Amino acid sequence: MTDSVNNPYASQLSMLAATPSTGQTNSSNGGNSWFEAMANAWGQALDQQANVIQQDSSNISTAGNDQPSAITTLTAESLKMSFLANSSQSSISAVGQGLETMARKS
Repeated sequence: MTDSVNNPYASQLSMLAATPSTGQTNSSNGGNSWFEAMANAWGQALDQQANVIQQDSSNISTAGNDQPSAITTLTAESLKMSFLANSSQSSISAVGQGLETMARKS
């Protein structure tokens, strides 16, 4: 087992991971760590993309704009959503694993 003498950055990184962010917070406890802020930012990006897809879908179904260009745009926005969802999961997982490793080493 590695202690903090061999890895002086482990305890510093562990403390940084638990440090409250300076941005706005959505939680009732008054503060989030930067890890939670990153997850919230990904959530907001995914929400925005979902809204774009919903608008494009409504444009096709409700407004009757079933032109190939509108359908292609909806397909592209859906693929963008898939890319964002995969990227968010990968980044949150990677950072979480890094924090877990740092916590074990401190």
